[in-house]
Amino acid sequence: MANLINESEIRATWTPIIESATGINDANKLAWMSQYCHNHKLYEDANIMSLDPTMNLAGMGATKLPVVGGAEGSGDKAPSLLPLAMQVAAQTVGLDLVPVVPMAGPMGLLSYLDFVYEGGRVDAAAGAPAPTYVKVNAGYTLQSGDSKVGTSRIDGKAIIQIGATTEAAITPTNSLADIYPGAELVKALEDHVAGATGNADGSPYSREMGERTADKVMGLSLFSKAVEAKTYQIAAAVTREQVQDLKQFGVDAVAQVESVLTNELTQSINQHILGQIRNLGASNVTKAFGAATDFDITLAPAGSLAGGETVASEHRKVLTQILAAANLIANRGRRGAGTFAVVGPQVATVLQSVSGFVANPMANTISQAAGAIYPLGSVAGVNVYTDPTMNWGDYSVSVGRKGDGNGPGLVFMPYLMAESVQTIAEGTMAPKVAVKSRFALVEAGFHPETQYVKFSIAAPLVDALDPTKGFQWSNLITLA
Repeated sequence: MANLINESEIRATWTPIIESATGINDANKLAWMSQYCHNHKLYEDANIMSLDPTMNLAGMGATKLPVVGGAEGSGDKAPSLLPLAMQVAAQTVGLDLVPVVPMAGPMGLLSYLDFVYEGGRVDAAAGAPAPTYVKVNAGYTLQSGDSKVGTSRIDGKAIIQIGATTEAAITPTNSLADIYPGAELVKALEDHVAGATGNADGSPYSREMGERTADKVMGLSLFSKAVEAKTYQIAAAVTREQVQDLKQFGVDAVAQVESVLTNELTQSINQHILGQIRNLGASNVTKAFGAATDFDITLAPAGSLAGGETVASEHRKVLTQILAAANLIANRGRRGAGTFAVVGPQVATVLQSVSGFVANPMANTISQAAGAIYPLGSVAGVNVYTDPTMNWGDYSVSVGRKGDGNGPGLVFMPYLMAESVQTIAEGTMAPKVAVKSRFALVEAGFHPETQYVKFSIAAPLVDALDPTKGFQWSNLITLA
């Protein structure tokens, strides 16, 4: 299903509708929601609405699921998918943490760019030269004429400069991977080879060397990853008595059920995104330091503060660690610093108590419904979100960078944000509502983990001499 109009026309058509229905005015979110609404409307017209010249739904008949194509319909309410989908998209705060690239069908391709040394060829097929630089696994045997020029800062693999002898040995039946098992391209935004622009030691060429040395090539490569839409689904039913009795109080039972189901989808998507962010963040720290706990911080135990130290100074360390995590992302990923952090309720309390932390709602109208993550404020350009589903004693903090979908990191690709079907049970004549969300959460790039960091705040013991008394924050309130 392809888009039939250009992006500017899509934005002009859908932006006013989205703003009116959801209150969203963020330009980035309006951009991807406009594209999604266009794709969804095409799906809805093709699969839900009748395609006969009158453009009417089929007439009523026996009680059964609504159908299309001229067959008899039923007394059930025809599904109105798009309004529900817009509400799910608006309320899912997790989509503020990752770039969104809508899919036009249940299968799709996610493309992302990278810059590689020597154009990106990995063999000499069709007369093309082998790449000058490759990364290889441990245990390799250095071939004659080749040299090790460095070590990858991302994964610790050796970076090898390929010589003429190895290039000559590469044939269509004897690839570079046969000579160096696990050989892969060296990406310029992840690793740097000093000798690519000058002498092997990183120094610039002399005038004479510059005149007689051919330029090494930097290539732009487009990589694609095939993805499929996965499914969250849930249903709920109400009795006829509930429908009738709740009307006395001005309550639409079916609408309430649909609202609850929408909240379930929102929470599921939020937690799925956060779970992947936390996993990748822990992996990044492990690869950078050797263990997932090596970036954790520890506050001073209660009663052990030295002269000049205060409770606030201990809590201030949490802010410093968040900024350190944001800068570690810039150091490891080389695409920019972290832009958001997700904390639990107790860590949020600590951040709010620190002088200089401005806890104010960000410019949006996202629902802060129970169970959904919500914006707390910002610190030095890092937006802080609270996840109320985390345990009170969970002191972990996840920091990440939201990209643009063209680089490494998580990318959310919705196909159908919410599909709603309402039926009437033949035996009881009671209404039943089912909702479904289909999307893909994709790990893009060669090292998506570099865009996330997870650390924990080691809570001090209540009594440093008696570990059985458990842990608590330094002089913070204790909820007994």
